[in-house]
Amino acid sequence: MPAVSKGDGMRGLAVFISDIRNCKSKEAEIKRINKELANIRSKFKGDKALDGYSKKKYVCKLLFIFLLGHDIDFGHMEAVNLLSSNKYTEKQIGYLFISVLVNSNSDLIRLINNGIKNDLASRNPTFMNLALHCIANVGSREMAEAFAADIPRILVAGDTMDSVKQSAALCLLRLNRTSPDLVPMGEWTARVVHLLNDQHLGVVTAATSLITTLAQKSPDDFKTSVSLAIARLSRIVTSASIDLQDYTYYFVAAPWLSVKLLRLLQCYPPPEDAALRGRLTECLETILNKAQEPPKSKKVQHSNAKNAVLFEAIALIIHHDSEPTLLVRACNQLGQFLQHRETNLRYLALESMCTLASSEFSHEAVKTHIETVINALKTERDVSVRQRAVDLLYAMCDRSNAKQIVAEMLSYLETADYSIREEIVLKVAILAEKYAVDYTWYVDTILNLIRIAGDYVSEEVWYRVIQIVINRDDVQGYAAKTVFEALQAPACHENLVKVGGYILGEFGNLIAGDSRSSPLVQFNLLHSKFHLCSVPTRALLLSAYIKFINLFPEVKATIQEVLRSDSQLRNADVELQQRAVEYLRLSCIASTDILATVLEEMPPFPERESSILAKLKRKKGPGNLPDIDDIRREREKERDVNGGTEHTNSNDAGTKVSPYPSTDLLGLNPAPSTGASLLVDVFSDSSAAPASVDVSAGAAVSEENFSRFVCKNNGVLYENQLLQIGLKSEYRHNLGRIYVFFGNKTSTQFLSFSSSVSSQDTLKSQLNVHAKPVDPTVDGGAQVQQILNIECVSDFIDAPVLDIQFRYGGTLQNIAVKLPVMLNKFFQPTEMMSQDFFQRWKQLGAPQQEVQKIFKAKHSMDTEVTKAKIIGFGAALLDGVDPNPSNFVGAGVIHTKMSQVGCLLRLEPNTQAQMYRLTLRTSRDTVSQRLCDLLSEQF
Repeated sequence: MPAVSKGDGMRGLAVFISDIRNCKSKEAEIKRINKELANIRSKFKGDKALDGYSKKKYVCKLLFIFLLGHDIDFGHMEAVNLLSSNKYTEKQIGYLFISVLVNSNSDLIRLINNGIKNDLASRNPTFMNLALHCIANVGSREMAEAFAADIPRILVAGDTMDSVKQSAALCLLRLNRTSPDLVPMGEWTARVVHLLNDQHLGVVTAATSLITTLAQKSPDDFKTSVSLAIARLSRIVTSASIDLQDYTYYFVAAPWLSVKLLRLLQCYPPPEDAALRGRLTECLETILNKAQEPPKSKKVQHSNAKNAVLFEAIALIIHHDSEPTLLVRACNQLGQFLQHRETNLRYLALESMCTLASSEFSHEAVKTHIETVINALKTERDVSVRQRAVDLLYAMCDRSNAKQIVAEMLSYLETADYSIREEIVLKVAILAEKYAVDYTWYVDTILNLIRIAGDYVSEEVWYRVIQIVINRDDVQGYAAKTVFEALQAPACHENLVKVGGYILGEFGNLIAGDSRSSPLVQFNLLHSKFHLCSVPTRALLLSAYIKFINLFPEVKATIQEVLRSDSQLRNADVELQQRAVEYLRLSCIASTDILATVLEEMPPFPERESSILAKLKRKKGPGNLPDIDDIRREREKERDVNGGTEHTNSNDAGTKVSPYPSTDLLGLNPAPSTGASLLVDVFSDSSAAPASVDVSAGAAVSEENFSRFVCKNNGVLYENQLLQIGLKSEYRHNLGRIYVFFGNKTSTQFLSFSSSVSSQDTLKSQLNVHAKPVDPTVDGGAQVQQILNIECVSDFIDAPVLDIQFRYGGTLQNIAVKLPVMLNKFFQPTEMMSQDFFQRWKQLGAPQQEVQKIFKAKHSMDTEVTKAKIIGFGAALLDGVDPNPSNFVGAGVIHTKMSQVGCLLRLEPNTQAQMYRLTLRTSRDTVSQRLCDLLSEQF
């Protein structure tokens, strides 16, 4: 080893590293390290006048020992002392040691902060850079509190060196990511935007990264950056590579700055100024043109840089979605990459075209590449590229090509990778339903789907096919015939047996006229599969058998013999045993009329959004492509203040409750009853705007979305940059259950996660809330569920508060959200005739029983929206009761543990004056007042 002089380096450190490398065993290494630690400890304790060079050398040795995996419990003070040195090498080692070994909870943090402040105030660019790098590397909340106000001043100061500006911008970016609530928005925000005009491209690059992040948080504060970003981008794309020599990468001018500027522009809509918009269009056209030029170098770095700019430009074109010519050109450019030899380019092209397919301007252009995409699905070796091809086929599908795409996806499904089969199954099921002109094709497709990939067909898929068959009379006979034929195969998947049992149990009579599918043949066919099935399927088949007794009295004796057998009456499974006993007894003692009433055909299911779509959204997760249908329908879903009229699980809008409801013996009640079936996709719901990003300790109770839930039970309650909280609720009489879904929007795990419910003293005696424990850790991009059971004891006004605590990046986060549990949630609708309504109205005529409110309409006075809100409020909407057809009347009962309170309401709209008069009459004045306050805020 060559000699190292004291001026050039640290000979002692070099010798120590050499000794470690020459150790023959782990024991020898530990022995040498312990010897060195003892020597360093004695030096630090014994020699009070240790010079800076020696301190630096010993601190370096400690740092090296730490990097080898050994704990270091001393030397921190010596490292802090190095910060006060005027020598760069000593100060550098001090900052390096602190960045690696000092945590945010250290007692030395105050001394370190003082050293950093001194360096920031020194105006020495080298020392200032070292200090800024240390702040960014540690990035603790304590450092953010100490320096978040100083760094912006350094950034925008006129006398700050360019290298320091770069460091300051990136340091501020780091603090904004770790402690966004501590980075102040003040006068400097307007000045930092002008850094986009700086002569030094390094400063512009760093500033662009900072502005992009801040613009996502506060877009209005940085709107002026759009014009400056376009001007800078224009200068870059129109310049020759020799004009920006220091920032030209393999003949591409400033590619990374171009990408950052294009990404910044994606934070805003297209510019309204025509000249600015034209200049941006010109820039994008120039980028597309340059991508078509012959390459100036054969090296991969050149093509990578050029393609990086191209794909970001296409992303901006897609984001603006306003220039048909550019969109079509972008589609054609991407089409050229679909057969490129580079796998990454094929992947990116497919991913970008998925988003292009959602635009009305480029959808047809995307469809022209269908054969290429299908070929990629069949021949591509990389599974991730095949998955993107499936996504693109799904996105480009419409009525003109639905049958071709579904057929290709079914064909691919037979050989598809196991990791993506479930997603393909969901997409085939959605497309088959969405574009089914002929529902016989839909039935054939789903049965084929079960045959090919039965293990990957979730309950949502076969539930959905049954719902559609029940709701469409024209397909019931065909469905019964088709499943009967499918069940004759020697080996049937269990999901096919479930579908067959349900459909034949409901509609087997439609094919019973044929001797080949007589009642006895149908029963024997189903029963031949019985012993091969799991317990839930056997339970469904027993329910189908009892339905057969109602449909086909001639097989009653045969079925009773099966139910009477020991294998049923003495079954080890309680559910099967109970069904066998009860069904046997029912068939023996019930008259024909009673049997026909109890076992009548299932009524149509209420129309609502397909549960398969929700399943697909959960399957895709927050980090993948957005659902194409969500993009197309996003604006349609926001028609009214409550996010549109939506069906609730308790009582679907407009559905009257029959005094003799049909018994859903096969377990497909449309109202979910288990936690698993009440999952909500909290990462793609667009009906609630994100809440404030204040997640600091002691944050105020958030009520922003509280009023949205007065007339609905499901949706997003709270959202910030870290967490999304979704709710799904159901109520019956005085009891309720809320499923709360906490979604981690970051890639970092939440630790020590807890959620509890608190109530004011008065509310505690009026409302009982029991919260089940929640998982203490939430992985990045994952969600956890918590169940809240609620009992209404007496009428109430206040609402409980959901308190959430968790650690993110070592920092404790506190969030408090007002739970949307209102008195009207315990409303049960009551149907009344006109005479009964007005008789009861007169009985509740005492002054204290009536509350009336006249108020100005806040939203458009749409009749259908008004009806939906009254139904969502919980009352039964009574048609033809009020003499004035423009008025709305409703009735219901508020259920509490202590009493039941009848309620009548009347809403009189005046469209000319844009006013409403709302009258409520109940037997309790506090209830009248509370319901009036809640309902009047919705119109």
